[in-house]
Amino acid sequence: MFNNQDIIALAKQAGTAIMGIYQRDFEITEKADASPLTEADLASHHCIVDGLKQLTPEIPVLSEESDVDEHQDRMSWQTYWLIDPLDGTKEFIKKNGEFTVNIALIDKGVAVFGVVYAPALGVTYWGDAEGAFKEESGQVAPITVSSLPDEGSVWRVVGSRSHQSDEFKAFVKGLSETEVVSMGSSLKLCLVAEGAADLYPRLGLTSEWDTAAAHAVVTAAGGKVLQYPELTPLLYNTRPETLLNPFFIVCADRSDKWA
Repeated sequence: MFNNQDIIALAKQAGTAIMGIYQRDFEITEKADASPLTEADLASHHCIVDGLKQLTPEIPVLSEESDVDEHQDRMSWQTYWLIDPLDGTKEFIKKNGEFTVNIALIDKGVAVFGVVYAPALGVTYWGDAEGAFKEESGQVAPITVSSLPDEGSVWRVVGSRSHQSDEFKAFVKGLSETEVVSMGSSLKLCLVAEGAADLYPRLGLTSEWDTAAAHAVVTAAGGKVLQYPELTPLLYNTRPETLLNPFFIVCADRSDKWA
């Protein structure tokens, strides 16, 4: 149907467009929901959407920056591309490098393939049925989640760089020993996927395009993304009224220590 490497190359093309804007002054506007928007979001959006239409014209595309009409059409789609052209716009504006290009393939509500590219860091993650991988400095290596911490060990918990909620702080207090690692964008999920963290409790609002690509990487690495507190798998495109995710936990597996 498509070659994974073509989609990875497309994410990198979008990253190049983003970096051309990142390295100079740029205008910041505000969307209807008060979230920031830059010309880099739009440049990446057009790069990816145009590229996907060429590579897979039979598969519809839903982007954070798509028209409202396309958001409404999505419930009739079983298979579609779900993209966030620039995840972590606040980190982009702060120029801390922790922003990503996210491209995911959704099939019947499940993120079955995803690529996450962090252009300022030069790091790419991707995952599908064949496994999960990380590319850095030209070197590609498979990644897997860590084993659950032993009794009395420290839980490495990922927190948002910009959005640590009261619920998150309460969750962390419920664990015995913790080390909180702050990170921006979908890189938070990727830290769990590569075994650099044990848990990412997202007890605050996100949108489906924020998580889908990295969700596919986590699953391919042997981990789970579970709605919280139900602890059922997080699914996509199941609610016509919203594109917001419920609260969720990213983990290697369930544990009585936090569940």
